[in-house]
Amino acid sequence: THIVVGTPGRIEEHLRKGTLKLDHITTLVLDEADRMLDMGFQDTIDEIIEKIPANRQTLLFSATFPDEIASIAERVMQSPTMVEAPSTHEESTIKQYFYEANSADERMMALRLLLAKHKPDSALVFCNTKIDTQDVADELIYYGFYALSIHGDLDQRERDQALIRFSNKSISVLVATDVAARGLDIDSLDMVINFNIAHDPEVHVHRIGRTGRAGRSGIACTLYGDRETHKLNALELDITPDSLPSDSLLDKPIRKPTMTTLKIDGGKKQKLRPGDIVGGLTGKGGIPGDKIGKIIVASNWSYVAVSSELVKQALKKISNDKLKGRSFRVRILS
Repeated sequence: THIVVGTPGRIEEHLRKGTLKLDHITTLVLDEADRMLDMGFQDTIDEIIEKIPANRQTLLFSATFPDEIASIAERVMQSPTMVEAPSTHEESTIKQYFYEANSADERMMALRLLLAKHKPDSALVFCNTKIDTQDVADELIYYGFYALSIHGDLDQRERDQALIRFSNKSISVLVATDVAARGLDIDSLDMVINFNIAHDPEVHVHRIGRTGRAGRSGIACTLYGDRETHKLNALELDITPDSLPSDSLLDKPIRKPTMTTLKIDGGKKQKLRPGDIVGGLTGKGGIPGDKIGKIIVASNWSYVAVSSELVKQALKKISNDKLKGRSFRVRILS
C-alpha cells in the first residue's frame, strides 16, 4: 500500500492491533487539523506521529489557524512554509450587522426578530456549544420556525438527513457548531447568524464567508454581550451596534419552506437514476418539471425536493405508479 487515509482513531486502532506499520512513511498529511482538535484528537495525533520517522515531509491543512494549530505545527514540522489561500468571497458582498443581546432570552428574541425580518430561504445559525445548538433549534421549532440542528451528538443518518433537507430548502434554518458545519456547501446561502460570537477572528471570517458567494449578496448578523467587547475588538472592524427590528414582526405568520423533501426507499442498488424519478413525477397526472428540485440518489434510497404546494400530488404519483417497473415506498422526510 502506498497511501493510507484514515481518521486518527481508526489509524490508532490499527497501530494497536499491529495491522499497520508506519516505519517507512515519507509524507504525513494532517487535513482539517482544526476540526480534529475540536473533536479531541490531539493526544491521538501525537501518539501516531511518534511512530512516524522524523525524516519526513509534513503537510498541515486547516480552515483556521488558532494558537493550538500553531503549536502543533511548531512541534511536528521543521521550518515550515505557510501558504494562505485567498478568501473565496468578496467581503464587500457581505453586509455585516452587530446586535447587543446579553441574556439567553434576549438572544433568542433577537434571533427570532432577525429571521422574521429577513425571511431567508436558507439561514445558518452558529452556536459555540452542542448544548446551545440543540436548545436554540428546539426553541425555534417551538416558535414555529422550520429549523433543525447539526452537532457532534447526532448519528450520521440524522446529520445527513438534516443537511439534505437544508440543501433542498425544505427547512429554512440550520443551527450548527463550527465542527458540524464542515463540509456543508450551500451555493446560495442567504444569511449567517452568529448566535454566539466566535472565539477566534479567523473562525468569524470563515463563518460569514459561507454567504455572499459567487458574486451574490449576503447578510451576516452577530449577537454579542457586553462582556464580549474584546471579541468584537479582535475582529478589527469599525463596528456600530445596530437596532433590532420591531417586536410587531413576530405577529406575522412565519414563512413556510417552498420545497418539501420526499424519501424513496430505492436507490442505486435498485438501478434508480435521477431521470427515472423525474419521469415518474412528471408522467400522466404528475407535476410540472419546474416544480422538482434537487435529487440525491444513494445506495438504497433517494431524496427528491418537490414544491410544497404539490407534495400531496407527488406522493400519490410515486405511490400509485412504478419506477423502473417496480413499486417503491415514498414518504415525506420529517
